[in-house]
Amino acid sequence: MKYRPRLTERENDIIQKDRALQKECKAMGIPMKDVDHYWHKGKHFSLHVKNKGVSPEELRDDIIKAMDKHSPSYKKIQRTKSENGHLLVIDPADIHIGKLSSSFETGEDYDSQIAVKRVKKGVQGILQKSNGFKIDKILFVGGNDILHIDTPKRVTTAGTPQDTHGMWYDNFLTAKKLYVDILETLISVADVHFVYNPSNHDYMSGFMLSDSIQSWFRKCKNITFDCSIAHRKGFMYGQNLIGTTHGDGAKLADLPLIMANEFSKEWAETKHRYVYTHHIHHKSSKDYHGITVESLRSPSGTDSWHHRNGYGIGGVKAVEGFIHSKEHGQVARLTHIF
Repeated sequence: MKYRPRLTERENDIIQKDRALQKECKAMGIPMKDVDHYWHKGKHFSLHVKNKGVSPEELRDDIIKAMDKHSPSYKKIQRTKSENGHLLVIDPADIHIGKLSSSFETGEDYDSQIAVKRVKKGVQGILQKSNGFKIDKILFVGGNDILHIDTPKRVTTAGTPQDTHGMWYDNFLTAKKLYVDILETLISVADVHFVYNPSNHDYMSGFMLSDSIQSWFRKCKNITFDCSIAHRKGFMYGQNLIGTTHGDGAKLADLPLIMANEFSKEWAETKHRYVYTHHIHHKSSKDYHGITVESLRSPSGTDSWHHRNGYGIGGVKAVEGFIHSKEHGQVARLTHIF
């Protein structure tokens, strides 16, 4: 009988792993010669297959083709410019999708479904109230605590616990559908500019939401976007400079000088200047030197903490809009009250 040297423990381990790799490659339909290296523990495998000559550019093109299949197309609406047109600003502020308010404690109910219904009714109400004006451009202000929480732990970006309704992913998709539905409606009225304001409840998820909306409409020629993470945005319309910010950062009294510095070119070329702020859920408006700073109402309900501390009790719940003339600035305020 031929003598066979006894295998060492290491050699036996290599043979066993080789057999396991053969079995895994057969199951996956991958030739063993194409496996560059692998990791194996128990029943778990991770295979790294050799590059078969696919360049980064080819990979990029494949990804773009795959995205094209899932990105809706919108037929461009041809519109003629009007010298007598107006800008319609629609600013559904502090929606807080995912907030929970119980009438048993606070006297009013509020949840994700109520939030969506209110905002849709509010936007339709603003459109109806603007019928007497020729609208040739719409500025839609997004962000501003569109979502109530920023993590699966049901807390804000800073970690403050919240009373919530629904799972974080359901609320994200609810907010996405709400924005898509509203923007599709607005595009049928006039060309739209979407501006995103980062906010304190959803600093991270709100940014990703706005980016997903921009991606959704990337084939639409009747809408433009400003979805940067900048805390203050500026938009020019005729002789108007319209700034927007959430309102949780710079003090309101400092905004005029900040706007004059951050948007110095636009400031110099305009006569009517405004900053629309959010965050405080109630109306305030003040004229400063060369600019008006105005805070907007919210359609969202009062949760347990705010009610217990006496904030927002009896406050007006609303979606607000504004009409701007190219030459004369803000000529109308539109409010849809709930």
